[in-house]
Amino acid sequence: MLGYDSRMAIRAVSTPRRPALDNLDKAIIKALQLDGRRPYAQIGRELHVPEATVRQRAERLIARGIVQVVGVTDPLAMGFQQPAIIGLKIEAGRMEEIADRLADLDEVTYVVVTAGRYDLICEVVCEDNDHLLRVLTEQIARIDGIRSTETMVELRFVKESYRWGTR
Repeated sequence: MLGYDSRMAIRAVSTPRRPALDNLDKAIIKALQLDGRRPYAQIGRELHVPEATVRQRAERLIARGIVQVVGVTDPLAMGFQQPAIIGLKIEAGRMEEIADRLADLDEVTYVVVTAGRYDLICEVVCEDNDHLLRVLTEQIARIDGIRSTETMVELRFVKESYRWGTR
């Protein structure tokens, strides 16, 4: 069971920066997290709501940028043997510009602004050590405004999950 009963009271959950999601939205998200290719009709049957309702809600969640339905690949199986996480310290006032420049790099899969030891953290996925070295020296090191970096090579994935936020 996906955790939605159509008799449940709909209680909106909101934050100042995010649109409100009700229990049905969350149940649909949970179903899509389990299998993004699951037909809306099947989700509707499981949640005891019409397929059209699921379709409209899912399309609205996608249009609002709350949900993305994508094929997630295993970088190792795709021939990318060297993922790494890079912590970056940035010159004051250049955070957004540098975050955008990093995000434009093909090898960068993830960029976040952080508080603490680093100003930004990004993940890169490279074919091998030589490719990682080229990304570090020929691309990232040439971005003006980066004060320092620390590269942490990923040795083994222990957990990677996309099933959060719907409890």
